[in-house]
Amino acid sequence: MLAAVGAGAVGFFAYRYKHPAPEELIAADPAPSDSVDHEELATPDSPKAKSIPDALPDFTLADRDGRPTKLSSFGGRPLMVNFWATWCAPCRREIPLLNKIRMQRKSQNAEIVGVAVDFRDDVLKFVAKVAIDYPLLIGEEDGLAAAEAFGMGMAFPFSVFADSQGRILTVKVGELHEDEANFAFDRLRDIDNDVLTLEAAQAAVTDAFREMSAERAQAEAGVKPNSAK
Repeated sequence: MLAAVGAGAVGFFAYRYKHPAPEELIAADPAPSDSVDHEELATPDSPKAKSIPDALPDFTLADRDGRPTKLSSFGGRPLMVNFWATWCAPCRREIPLLNKIRMQRKSQNAEIVGVAVDFRDDVLKFVAKVAIDYPLLIGEEDGLAAAEAFGMGMAFPFSVFADSQGRILTVKVGELHEDEANFAFDRLRDIDNDVLTLEAAQAAVTDAFREMSAERAQAEAGVKPNSAK
């Protein structure tokens, strides 16, 4: 395990060296060419995601003020954990959406936690210019180890949705979209209200996300949904 984390850390520093912090911020972002941008999701029991745990692993990273903070300190509520980096264009584009979703979901007692896997100085410099209105944890090799605890590597961004008991609903790999975020948080609400079981909610998210992704692909190709071939 230590060897794996060590190798990951070397990979992190090598990749980060080649991708310095961007001078341009969200409004000037180019097309997403500098980051993995998969339209994928996974549940703990899906065949392609066997390494994703059933429940949120706990870890401790420093917050933006340098205080060691456990992920479990945000538990007991619907939670989204968003892994990102300053050099990742899709990550930067997500930030205004995450600010918006967090504000809208206050009545649900939901929370969003950002985990920046990047050099601390670069993250602090970035957030001094770009508002992030949700809790932020920062880690370099320890941040990468946190990502690996979810069965993920440097496939940023990725977002983990978990219910109030810390059970993972789904993991979205790639840029998160508003319809996906709202659908996932609605299903977390259904779980908390005993409207759906976790398994039924996972199935609903899988089907809905796949349909949303297909509709976006059609729209980008200029094809109307459900149009005749």
